[in-house]
Amino acid sequence: MTPKKLNNGNSPFRLTTDFVPKGDQPEAIDSLVAGLGENKPYQVLLGVTGSGKTFTVANMIAQTGKPALIIAPNKTLAAQLYNEFRNFFPENAVEYFVSYYDYYQPEAYVPTTDTYIEKDARINDEIDKMRHSATRSVLTRPDTIVVASVSCIYNLGSPEEYKAQLVSMNVGEEMERDALLRSLVDVQYQRNDYEFTRSTFRVRGDVVEIFPSHEEKRALRISFFGDEIEKIREFDPLTGQSIRELPSAAVYPGTHYVTPKDKLRRAIQSIQDELRGRLQELRSLNKLLEAQRLEQRTLFDIEMMEEMGFCSGIENYTRHLTGAAAGERPPTLLDYFPKDFVCVIDESHVTIPQIGGMFRGDRSRKSTLVEYGFRLPSALDNRPMTFEEFEAFPKRTVFVSATPGPYELKSTKGEVIEQIIRPTGLTDPELEVRPATQQVDDLLGEIRKRVERNERVLVTTLTKRMAEDLTDYYRELNVKVEYLHSDVDTLERVEILRDLRLGKFDVLVGINLLREGLDLPEVSLVAILDADKEGFLRSITSLIQTFGRASRNVRGRVIMYGDQVTQSMQKAIHETQRRREIQARYNQENNITPATIERIIHSPMAAVYEADYVDFAKAAEPSEEYIPLENVTSMVEKLRKEMFKAAQNLEFEQAAELRDKILRLQKRSVMTG
Repeated sequence: MTPKKLNNGNSPFRLTTDFVPKGDQPEAIDSLVAGLGENKPYQVLLGVTGSGKTFTVANMIAQTGKPALIIAPNKTLAAQLYNEFRNFFPENAVEYFVSYYDYYQPEAYVPTTDTYIEKDARINDEIDKMRHSATRSVLTRPDTIVVASVSCIYNLGSPEEYKAQLVSMNVGEEMERDALLRSLVDVQYQRNDYEFTRSTFRVRGDVVEIFPSHEEKRALRISFFGDEIEKIREFDPLTGQSIRELPSAAVYPGTHYVTPKDKLRRAIQSIQDELRGRLQELRSLNKLLEAQRLEQRTLFDIEMMEEMGFCSGIENYTRHLTGAAAGERPPTLLDYFPKDFVCVIDESHVTIPQIGGMFRGDRSRKSTLVEYGFRLPSALDNRPMTFEEFEAFPKRTVFVSATPGPYELKSTKGEVIEQIIRPTGLTDPELEVRPATQQVDDLLGEIRKRVERNERVLVTTLTKRMAEDLTDYYRELNVKVEYLHSDVDTLERVEILRDLRLGKFDVLVGINLLREGLDLPEVSLVAILDADKEGFLRSITSLIQTFGRASRNVRGRVIMYGDQVTQSMQKAIHETQRRREIQARYNQENNITPATIERIIHSPMAAVYEADYVDFAKAAEPSEEYIPLENVTSMVEKLRKEMFKAAQNLEFEQAAELRDKILRLQKRSVMTG
């Protein structure tokens, strides 16, 4: 069957799908579109797990025809949404914008131990390319959807300067070849005649080949005849084969932090002025060490900017480079969008608190760096948006969640667009409360029933220790069980969830990692231990989200173990029962027999990390990998082999880096016993 293309005729978006809105999706779509038409600043879509919220949002975008920014709480969910929207809009620009670090250890200073931690990062080249593609699409195409993590509220560099540094070329235009080369260098492209990769160019006589920063499989070949551009061709950088001729082409900068030379000179003067004032202040307070440290570091950065046009950590001088006032909001991805864009905040009950907390964590770390002379005070302006700045930014916002938080409900004065009905007919799981006295042994019996039916079980505990002890206890009783908590890194987490679906084990025990965004149709039982212990992990929001993990299976069931029914439990039970009744009526009226959702089990996603930035407390550790002490010996041996291999390949810088990591790990091992 050929997918249908749906839109409102005037919209640049083409929604391509075999699905048609069902259940309460049509009403939700109409309400959202009407709200945007009325310029409502906030709307809430309360959509239960499996009700097709993404499809509803896709229809809303297709009908309104406005560029959209979709913010997810982590990279994993952002990647899922990105793939779904790409399938819905294959003819439009669907982009992915998340932190481009595979690993990121921020610059920090720990005064209690006099430990300075230098910034250390591994940039994922593929994600960097996708970020450039996203900003380019937003600036050039009205049919753009960007799926982003909360990193979109971080400083990105001025969109005005980014556009101003565009290198444009037209066939027949008078332009010296060397002038083009200088322009490319000015926008942070590097000449490399041997390794042709993104943000590089190479020269072969009168032919200049450019690999744009936003491209992956297409490059530009500019042919000169004297001082005139004779031809512009797009070609495959791997095979060299021409794809098509172009009348013109534009090359965007190789970095979002590009600055014209005249502004760079003014910025350097401004940095020098701030440095003089700060040094005078530190010396008046008799902070001579801090003054010496700051002077040495800042003068080195200035020298690099004068010679190279940039320096390591140049983002810390954003205020000077943009000419902004102290405390002024830095430019972010949101500034690249046109004024009438739509902002969709997915899993808003999680994402909104994350947006609110980003500034505070960043400010705390940088304030220490400034106080002890590692950075100028202007570094504080290299920051994410505050929540108040994000809130005030002109946009129309749609909050999407199965459990909207207090902020979302307050913003819409309690008005909620509900999407309770699942077109598949699946209802919310049956709920049961049992005494907590014998919860471990009682649950064992329920697990054995599910194992016989080749179904999976999720178990939530309150503590990491309980998760580990319960896992050990069940393993002794021949139950195939694994546990999941914050010490398990993200790639291993993805593997564990995939193995659960494949049936390599039957039971997964966790703390609060089993709530948002997990699509596990094989799970027929969710057990909540100590459900009557009021708190964040047993709040009404957490309980309803946890219930949702059993809503993909026709035999889905939730058992809450507690010796009393708390207020949160009662509200969660009442809301779930209400949703079950709505679904049951729909099923009866439409003669629907519910069936378990079937999902393809994909291979693990490589290089996808949920956290954009590591926890500062963890960053204080001197090793790059936060590994348990008992694993230090094996890690050192692994790094030593990599070091020798790098040395054999004459990659001495990499070998030296590995050597330093080994020394840090060994020092840590000695210090901790």
